[in-house]
Amino acid sequence: MSRFPRAAFLISAAAPGQFPADKGAEVAFVGRSNAGKSTAINVIVQRHGLARTSKTPGRTRLLNFFELAPMQRIVDLPGYGYATGPEAERRTWQPLIEALASRSSLCGWFLIVDARRGIAGGDEVLLNWASPQQKIHVLLSKADKLNKSEGAKVLRSSTAALAGRGTAQLFSATAKTGVDEAQHTLEHWLKGFGPP
Repeated sequence: MSRFPRAAFLISAAAPGQFPADKGAEVAFVGRSNAGKSTAINVIVQRHGLARTSKTPGRTRLLNFFELAPMQRIVDLPGYGYATGPEAERRTWQPLIEALASRSSLCGWFLIVDARRGIAGGDEVLLNWASPQQKIHVLLSKADKLNKSEGAKVLRSSTAALAGRGTAQLFSATAKTGVDEAQHTLEHWLKGFGPP
């Protein structure tokens, strides 16, 4: 039984004026291009194909909002790093993300980081977008590609890099590692910050 049986696409926003009403609770999913963000969303909400995935980095060009329950949403953001979008298009993403970050309904960020790379410079930008009242949870994706000691090491280093600003966990969509933990965190955030 899915924790999010009513998960459905809501809207693709190219401008802040297209965002859903700033009510309820929402969690943003962000990460480097090709870190496994859309795959993580699909596995966590248990809906194959809800968020579109691609082997080509940078395919998510708009802010895609999905409703998991009334007044509970997640947002799939464009990948950063080596995204292949035209420069003019990439420049439009910054004001979109800044507008999202200022929403009162945004309670937290799921930062998807390739476990083989760990938290890097580009990820620090996201950590700076998050306001103090917004939670941060790092999914160290593709953890199945690491052995146990490598996984433990990247988890320790990522937790240290967060310096108390958030939490981290190992995650693998392929091996289903950490899926239950990620679902629990997302559900807790949305219910804790949303309407009673």
